[in-house]
Amino acid sequence: MPISRAEIPAEDAKGLVERLCREWVDARPIDREETQARVTFDEGLCLLQAEPERLIVALETLDDETLDRLEGKVNAALEGLTGVTLEIVWEN
Repeated sequence: MPISRAEIPAEDAKGLVERLCREWVDARPIDREETQARVTFDEGLCLLQAEPERLIVALETLDDETLDRLEGKVNAALEGLTGVTLEIVWEN
C-alpha cells in the first residue's frame, strides 16, 4: 500500500485538525481526539496529528494514482482553510 507523509508548518495545528474534521464530517467516518484524527475516505485513509507549530499528515491508499489524488484533496482543503498557497512536500 502506498503511503505518503507531510509535515506542514502551522501555528495552530490543533485548530487545523478541528477545522478539517468539520470540513469533512458529512462525507466521511472520522475518529477524532484532541490533537489527532483518522479520516476514512473512499480512496484511502488520512491521519492528522497536531504538534506544536506543525501539522503532520499521513495518507495510505491502494495505489500511487489514488495517493496523488488524495494528496491533492488534502492540499486543496488546507489551502481553502488557511487562505494561502502552501508548499506541501509529500514524502512517499
